[in-house]
Amino acid sequence: MTAFALWAGTAALLAGVLTVTRATVVHALMYLVAMLLALATVFFALGASFAGAMQILVYAGAIVAVFVFVVMTVDSSPAAAARERSRLRGAWRGPALLVGLMLLPLFAGLPGGGVPALPVSARAVGALLFGPWALAVELASFLLLAALLGARHLARRSPEEK
Repeated sequence: MTAFALWAGTAALLAGVLTVTRATVVHALMYLVAMLLALATVFFALGASFAGAMQILVYAGAIVAVFVFVVMTVDSSPAAAARERSRLRGAWRGPALLVGLMLLPLFAGLPGGGVPALPVSARAVGALLFGPWALAVELASFLLLAALLGARHLARRSPEEK
């Protein structure tokens, strides 16, 4: 791995930690963009230019635009933040356990058992996405739309809260 890829990976890790530790949603969103762009830089540094371009277009572009839409619709008043904090107290335990289980093979020295990665062309990815996986791609887009509409509905304030 090149020194530049390690530097960009470190920047991505730092930005990711800052993303989940910020109390202000807009600051967290900006650190998320920095993390996604640093990850794209890692892809470019390692020679995976297609993956880097997709990282920028799909995640740093489209997904962050959806997050901005959600941030604009969610109530971010101090009272709402206090309600969420009381509801989510201790909710970090489940995700922390899952991350620990995923990192266990890495730190325990267990064999990954993975298949060696082969280069994949953009044409092959497009042929799969618009061929046998077209229905799954469309269903995923409907799922994202339903999540967006659900977030909008949940974020709508009742008349007594205005």
